[in-house]
Amino acid sequence: MRVLRSALFRVWIVAISVLMGWAAIPLRLFAPRFAMPYAKLWARLYLAGGRYFCGIRTRVTGLDKLPKDRPFILASQHQSAFDTLVWMNLVSKPTYVMKEELQRVPLVGPMLKLTGMIPVARTGGSKALRSLLDATERAASEGRQLIIFPEGTRLAPGERVPLKPGIVAMARHAKLPVYPVATNSGLCWPNRGFLKRSGTITVHVCDPIEAGARGAMLRAIEDAWRAAEPQLAQ
Repeated sequence: MRVLRSALFRVWIVAISVLMGWAAIPLRLFAPRFAMPYAKLWARLYLAGGRYFCGIRTRVTGLDKLPKDRPFILASQHQSAFDTLVWMNLVSKPTYVMKEELQRVPLVGPMLKLTGMIPVARTGGSKALRSLLDATERAASEGRQLIIFPEGTRLAPGERVPLKPGIVAMARHAKLPVYPVATNSGLCWPNRGFLKRSGTITVHVCDPIEAGARGAMLRAIEDAWRAAEPQLAQ
């Protein structure tokens, strides 16, 4: 049954991605102002498929900590594709920091650019960092909420890697608070393989960290994630 439910979910994902991707072409040409609402709808349908076919529910705690009157950065753990979708409808103006190559995905890539996502070249060096900081400043001036995955890749629950320092440069350059976000999404929505597990994915927003020294900030993010683990188990 689990295999069948996961397979049906995969069919659902492909179907809505292809249909909405093609339907987005006239939107990009004639009504680009609707790109963000359209992207939010796509994310809702994607997650609704996970809930309907695979029994994956979502629980969010600490959302009330996020300010309503200023931009900020969310430093999220990254365990599955779920993490790249859930914030589309939890904040009003989401801006994801994403891999540059995602812009080249057929149908989807052009919409990512139109909705104001920030592409980053992983091997771009100082030029890529400058571009990231300029985009961060621009997004902050528009009152947007930035979502970044400091681990730099999807990891299994409990797996750890050194965090990428780009988030520190972003926070210091734009003078934005950073809210660490812990999740256990990989337990229900594993990164590898297509099999999904029914259950509740918990997303927990931690207390904010102000911009500061690189090492101290990165340690503070990791410490916040570790301290939130009991919240994920409830």
